Amino acid sequence: MAPFYGPRFGNPSSLHRWGREARAALDEARERLANCIGARSDEMCFTSGGTEADNLAILGAWRARRSEGRNAIVSDPIEHKAVLGAVHQAAREGAQERLCRVTPDGVIDAESFAELTQRDVAIATVMWVNNEIGTVQPIAELASTTKSRGVLFHTDAVQAFGKIEIDARSVGFDALSMSGHKIGAPKGCGAVYVRHGTVLESLFHGGTLERGKRPGTENVAAAIGLARAAELACAEREAEVSRLTKLRERLERGIRERVPDAVIHGANAPSRAPHIVNVSVPGTDSESMLMALDLQGIGCSAGSACQSGSASPSHVLSAIGVRHDLVAAAIRMSLGSLSDEKSVDRTVEVFSRLVSKARGLAHV
Repeated sequence: MAPFYGPRFGNPSSLHRWGREARAALDEARERLANCIGARSDEMCFTSGGTEADNLAILGAWRARRSEGRNAIVSDPIEHKAVLGAVHQAAREGAQERLCRVTPDGVIDAESFAELTQRDVAIATVMWVNNEIGTVQPIAELASTTKSRGVLFHTDAVQAFGKIEIDARSVGFDALSMSGHKIGAPKGCGAVYVRHGTVLESLFHGGTLERGKRPGTENVAAAIGLARAAELACAEREAEVSRLTKLRERLERGIRERVPDAVIHGANAPSRAPHIVNVSVPGTDSESMLMALDLQGIGCSAGSACQSGSASPSHVLSAIGVRHDLVAAAIRMSLGSLSDEKSVDRTVEVFSRLVSKARGLAHV
């Protein structure tokens, strides 16, 4: 990335040699990123991150298709706020919003999804991996349902990329969102895959860049970083998934041994991502636990990072029927490339000690 912040700082839309050099690098990054998901390079559109990618796919598809009589959008109540926010915005503009049922384990009810996905639907959107509890959704099955009815299918793959095999040639999604910072690329960059022939209405106006999908000068350095990070994530995926799964199991086993009444959300789902643990302990509250963990050098969250500063309970846990006291106690722990057995064991030790302290204070 470094040369494109300095000596190769050309605008990729300019015709001079510095611009042509930047354009060549941008096109190469697009090709490399597309190869990671079995796509064509002209199907990739760079964005500022997953949120913009979600909004472009959902709102762009609905606005482009509503004139065809397809005025409905199908989703579910445990989506990331970027997806739900886009769906709600479409509803404010006249769309019919339909949310399918989810199981108590945090998995989409495929029968409910099929019932709602009728021929008046413009697009259906379901995230591949839930960002709060790590449950993996049956994307191939859901995409097959939409295809038979002429409905576009979008998946937010921000948490799936690098953890789940993604192949646009074998799974029938029409649009897919990804975010750079989840795979070690710079924060504030991402991309949306849009299957060839799928029409989206741009969110922005003022140019024809990114094949008319996203006007604005491209962030060449970030695109290069995203492409390289994606290549590394795909190359290392199998080994990293195996390593993270063992660490997740070690973390959960340690918590259960030290705190037997701890509840791990989504633990009974048919499939889970290897890097997310969401745990509640009765008699504690997440805000106090998060601050205490932070003081011990352990960074966790109470839900989505995009909800930072919000005092509202997790909409994901509430949607799957988790008791209010357990929702208020939920802690999300994420494992990554820097996680190891030593950090997991220390987290277990500190977490259990803080739980005992919190419960002791509650009875004072």
